[in-house]
Amino acid sequence: MDSLSSTLARAIVSSRAEDLNEATLVEARRALVNYLGCALGGAGHPAMDIALRALGQFSGPKNAAVLGRREETDMSLAAFLNGISSHVHDYDDTTPSNYIHPTSPVASALFAYASVRPVSGRDFIHAFVLGFDTVTRIGDATYPAHYKVGWHSTGSIGIFGAAVAIGRLLGLDEKGMLWALGLAATQSSGIRDNFGSMAKAFHPGDAARGGLQAAFLAREGFTTGTTPLEGPRGFAAVTAGGQFDHTGFLDRLGTHFRFEGNTYKPYPCGIVIHPTIELCSSIHAEGVDPARIADVECRVAPLVRDLCDQRPDSGLQGKFSIYHAAAIGLVRGRGGLDEFTDEAVADPELSSMRGKVRATPDPSIGEDAVKVIVRLDDGQEIERFLEGSLGNLRCPLSDAQLAEKFLGQTQGIAGADIHALLARCWRIDDEQDVGDLARSAR
Repeated sequence: MDSLSSTLARAIVSSRAEDLNEATLVEARRALVNYLGCALGGAGHPAMDIALRALGQFSGPKNAAVLGRREETDMSLAAFLNGISSHVHDYDDTTPSNYIHPTSPVASALFAYASVRPVSGRDFIHAFVLGFDTVTRIGDATYPAHYKVGWHSTGSIGIFGAAVAIGRLLGLDEKGMLWALGLAATQSSGIRDNFGSMAKAFHPGDAARGGLQAAFLAREGFTTGTTPLEGPRGFAAVTAGGQFDHTGFLDRLGTHFRFEGNTYKPYPCGIVIHPTIELCSSIHAEGVDPARIADVECRVAPLVRDLCDQRPDSGLQGKFSIYHAAAIGLVRGRGGLDEFTDEAVADPELSSMRGKVRATPDPSIGEDAVKVIVRLDDGQEIERFLEGSLGNLRCPLSDAQLAEKFLGQTQGIAGADIHALLARCWRIDDEQDVGDLARSAR
């Protein structure tokens, strides 16, 4: 009987671009539009400057484009940097079934590769679909065990998608693809203790770089074990206590691609505090004076406290603070990029409001819901409940909203025709050479 890992490898190498249905292509394009906006929007972050200063000296031939930057590096470092920029604002897509940001590690490797070697839009999007689906399937099969013990799955599982996508473009056969998966498994990394720091964005960057290198090593015959996912000392056994849902993983493998479970963020922060921002912003819109607020109770799913219990000292920490989420909603009535800067976290009015916020774990509250009780200085109580926030699976961002988000992040980039770039990204599978698109995004 074939191993599960071999079955996956066979499905990947036997897949044909012409078999992708239009619904899959539509969602893949949406994911790539969202990704490119995030990568360009994060390209000027200090984390990128630091990474280039530290690692640029180790770069090989400087022939690869880094999205949103003037500098060129080698392909491997470009993949790493693309991963940082696309995730540093925590604005990239998320699959709530496993809390992975699946596009960042896969697309970061693909754009770096395509900036050096010619890749048609058709082949690019096909490789992306295969990588995205691999990440989502492994994530679903090992959730919650893998995530619960502290792995940041965007890095630790995203590397498989990057390896698959690049391996597909390199034309790996089944054995080579199995080795690429094995090399991805042995490099798997990323811990949740890094949430609220630059190191969180390191994870998809490292996954993109590691997956790309895994595929190139496999092409040259660098061998691995044959059961990297399900073996007794393989990925699931080592990182998920042996949990791996074989049946769910294999369901419609090679014929169905799991984009229907993807979501796009309206706020640049942890997805589980989106409902709090939205509901508190609506309370602000009712005309409630922040100066009169004496106490705020947020009743949230237990996962919210697990992920976003930080009392922030920086903008990056604010992205994982239920207290900051409530404060920006109640005080400013919004949750844009400007609400997650160091300056915003230091704002005395927001700091004071954060001190009034309590977060109570409530198992009856869904992970995309929140109940907020605001108590005013005269004893009056305002109680509101939100069952699902904008951007969730039941209320997805429209194409127009994705375009608005893209433009909002990229308008300040000098020397780039942002509207033309957006239009090309919506039609990426029509590109003769995606490398030209990647270079246009510098």
